[in-house]
Amino acid sequence: MYGRIGSLVMLAGGLLSLAACAELNLALGGGAPAPDAPRAPLEQSQTLPTGAAQRVDSLDRSTAAERVAATRGGDAGQLLGQTVASLGSPADPGFWLKTPLVSVEAPGRVRDPRTRKSVAVTLIPIDGPATAGSRLSLSAMRALEVSLTDLVTVDVTG
Repeated sequence: MYGRIGSLVMLAGGLLSLAACAELNLALGGGAPAPDAPRAPLEQSQTLPTGAAQRVDSLDRSTAAERVAATRGGDAGQLLGQTVASLGSPADPGFWLKTPLVSVEAPGRVRDPRTRKSVAVTLIPIDGPATAGSRLSLSAMRALEVSLTDLVTVDVTG
């Protein structure tokens, strides 16, 4: 209907709009939540840097010893299922998986079937069907050596 030139003009206009939104977002504080959005307060020792982009190392508060301990092989337990996990809140420290595969908090492991790397985690229940996705902690994703922007399929045992 618009032809090739009209489509290019519309695409360019859309990209310029997105760029303007990104500039406005940065000018307003880099995407902070709305003032009325509820969020749990952090203790002074738990505050996270805000504003400019941060290095993952500055957000992951696990120690080298904790990472080694979490990745040591252990009793795998019973397979609870497989889930697709995204990065959970970096403000929540530790090794955990928030998942609908459990109904009570319990120790467990997640394993990337592609790489066979696994990590010990605390399994934390969330509402939803067992087929719903899960959220994996920053420390656990780094221990599994997966991209923080990926949706990673993991086996969950507990």
